[in-house]
Amino acid sequence: MAEEKSEEKTTKTTEKSLNKNMWRYTTIALLVIVIALLAVFMWPNNSITGKMIASTVSDVVANKTVDFLNENLVAPNTSVTLDSVSETSGLLNVTVTYQGRQIPVYVTNDGKLLILSSPIDMTQPIPKANKTQQTQQTETPKTDKPTAQLFVMAFCPYGIQAEQAMKPVVDLLGSKADIQVHFIASVGGTTPDSVSSLHGAVEAQEDLRQVCIMKYYDQKAYWNYMMTIDSTCSGQRGNTTAYDACWKDAATKVGIDVSKISTCSQGTEGVNLLKADESLTSSLGVSGSPTLIINGATFNGGRTPDSYKEAICTAFNTAPSECSQQLNSTATAASGNCGS
Repeated sequence: MAEEKSEEKTTKTTEKSLNKNMWRYTTIALLVIVIALLAVFMWPNNSITGKMIASTVSDVVANKTVDFLNENLVAPNTSVTLDSVSETSGLLNVTVTYQGRQIPVYVTNDGKLLILSSPIDMTQPIPKANKTQQTQQTETPKTDKPTAQLFVMAFCPYGIQAEQAMKPVVDLLGSKADIQVHFIASVGGTTPDSVSSLHGAVEAQEDLRQVCIMKYYDQKAYWNYMMTIDSTCSGQRGNTTAYDACWKDAATKVGIDVSKISTCSQGTEGVNLLKADESLTSSLGVSGSPTLIINGATFNGGRTPDSYKEAICTAFNTAPSECSQQLNSTATAASGNCGS
């Protein structure tokens, strides 16, 4: 009897020990599973979670960039849309679509700094032609009446920025400097439909109109028309009917004969005028909008009214008194270019 009780006691002790060990092993197993799950979903260097977090951050920064561009940098009544985002050498490459053209901009991963010009690869030497251009701005020849040639595309946002920066200089210096606007376009024949421009057929037609206006009207009328086009009509280029009404209204407001300009721009006269611009841009090696050439030297300084004024005033043999006047030195939009 005593032996049976002893065996029963031993059995219960063994079962209790086994249950205790089982609980311990189960607890350890659960802890291992929890740690493993935490490693998968929370550990910063985890390949799965890292990609998920990186993707989310990239999207947030990309959307923030688009909002900033639309609120601060593009022409009135226009907007950019997000096309894609990727990482390039530690920067986010945010590609946006603006007026039918894809434009890459670069942003730091924290979303604080925006870089609109393409980064320079410092592992590659800069071509000699570019080095020459960079030194030309300090070697501008002097003349009694400097010639400043601004090469643009009618709907290029960076060209519009340059035009807006140049307008106060035109108003200030008037006829004391020869400030010209030329268009970057391709003329393949003798008819308007043979003209092509980077931002499409409506831009090509506007290029033709503006060269005709420059032929038949003075500097004041032309620049007033162009400023109205930039601020009111450029955002409507996707709607041919709306744009046609807009440019006609802009012309009428500044005293330009719509019928006269239509006849010129839709015939061989306008084509020949734009062909002359094409020849000039080709001979000077101009491909990017905007490009400013002063007395034959390419200007590479800031894109502000005061920077443009200083560059042109430096090219006078004897600068007029207007050159002492301070103009706005704050850029209204980011630097960049179309086409180059």
